[in-house]
Amino acid sequence: MGELKDCIAKICDEIRKGNYPNEASVSQGVVMPILHSLGWPVFDTQTVFPEYSVGGRRVDYALCHKGKPAVFIEVKQVGHSEGADRQLFEYAFHAGVPMAVLTDGQEWHFYLPAEQGDYEERRFYKLDLLERKIEESAERLDRYLSYKNVCSQRHLESARSDYKNIARDREVKKAIPEAWAKILDEKDSLLIDLIAEKVESLCGYRPGPDMVADFISGLMKTPVPPNPYPKPLPEPTPPVRDKTQMLKGDGNIGFELRGKKFEARNARDVFIQVMEKLSDEGQHFCERFASRPKHGTKRRYIAKEALINSYFVIASRAFAARQSLSC
Repeated sequence: MGELKDCIAKICDEIRKGNYPNEASVSQGVVMPILHSLGWPVFDTQTVFPEYSVGGRRVDYALCHKGKPAVFIEVKQVGHSEGADRQLFEYAFHAGVPMAVLTDGQEWHFYLPAEQGDYEERRFYKLDLLERKIEESAERLDRYLSYKNVCSQRHLESARSDYKNIARDREVKKAIPEAWAKILDEKDSLLIDLIAEKVESLCGYRPGPDMVADFISGLMKTPVPPNPYPKPLPEPTPPVRDKTQMLKGDGNIGFELRGKKFEARNARDVFIQVMEKLSDEGQHFCERFASRPKHGTKRRYIAKEALINSYFVIASRAFAARQSLSC
């Protein structure tokens, strides 16, 4: 397990640096090292079968045991795994493979294609290497993908057990509002007694059953929320010092960086100046920023054209500065 933890730690560091720009680099730099650390003979192409053919198409990896695929792994570019589960399910169904894994290097989605529900419901675990502790990531990868567990089929036992727990919790949460509505509608005697006892402990007088029943009937007029356990609102992000801030209030446009204020003509000029200042501090800032793995869900924060323009402006200003010094 120590080798696997070291491997995950190194991969996380490389992901943060943006060093996996395409699917091939994710395959060679993330998937293969992890499989090797999990005990798979990665150089045996009949066991770790690359580009496995399925109905005229190809899945990136088939982990095989006794000549048959046991797990399919589909690899995508970092941050581009959304929507690829449908294609992976088609591969798994066609070949009768019981477990499928979709990964972009950072996120690992584990599925049981033969179970019930939509794609999301048949995912029994999601692992984000950057969000989880290295120990937890190693434990989960070993649980579902280690060579010894796949060969003994313990990986399927663990996966099905985890899936059943998730499905059970999902059904329980769906049934709670219905159970509450039925208790109110039937005016359960136990509920009436509980309310009466609590009222008596608060004020010293015990209400009659009819009074409590009338109160419960009034509750029925209020619709029961579909989900009694809504997700809590995210806590507001505390202000972080030493970050670029837009200046507002007096009509001027500009920004503040490292405690210094800079004026600008418009938002585009703000962007160019910020990129220039930060690139001066780090030689490869623009390249690293553009290659960050997680961008918006629909598009990247900086398009290639904008990055090229930024390089051009920065390079032009640097050239002009050198020319003035030489004169």
